Amino acid sequence: MGNLSEKLMEELESKTAFTIPILGGIPVPDSCVVTWIIIGVLIILSIIFTHGLKKIPEGKQCLIEICIEKLNGFFLGILGPKGKKYLPILETLIIYIGFSNIIGIFGFVPPTKDINVTAALAGIAIILIQATTIIERGGKGYFKHFAEPMAIMLPINILELVTRPLSLCMRLFGNVLGAFVVMELIHLCVPVGLPVVFSLYFDIFDGCIQAYVFVFLTSLFMSEAMEE
Repeated sequence: MGNLSEKLMEELESKTAFTIPILGGIPVPDSCVVTWIIIGVLIILSIIFTHGLKKIPEGKQCLIEICIEKLNGFFLGILGPKGKKYLPILETLIIYIGFSNIIGIFGFVPPTKDINVTAALAGIAIILIQATTIIERGGKGYFKHFAEPMAIMLPINILELVTRPLSLCMRLFGNVLGAFVVMELIHLCVPVGLPVVFSLYFDIFDGCIQAYVFVFLTSLFMSEAMEE
């Protein structure tokens, strides 16, 4: 049991991939390197799928247009027509988180297993929510919304500035970390056969669900901020 715990803790430890030899040494964690790989893959895929676009779509263009239309419909269904200008960043978020969660099937450790990554994503989400409030309501409306629907709600609404990003961060981190722990336990106990079956669930299905939940909550909070 002791060896199992030690092995699990070793796998969960955030490792440093390399150190940049400036300013006394800047450590670069594995999660950062894997994120660079994901960014590179997404750039290559974007070039491949957008090369040679035609007015009448066919082949790969049909596939990518269907996917984008589905994403547009999903977010516009939550945000309404005014949310169209926020589609690029929301769709970028769901694609990145989705790839980060399922990259484990290729032998990489998911970046979202690192709480620093999920905290950064939650920070982006909360900045996006606050920026949406300012854009849609103006500076005066932004400060006024903290006292809605009544002035007694002011402390709670201010507290939400902390609790919302914290909940987004811990929900994504906890679910990805939990799936990773379960997969490592299965690998250690039954090294052949069974891990493949569970990998299909935890690395693909559950990973996509967590990406969906993260951006759904973010867009839902944005929708609340856009309400008059």
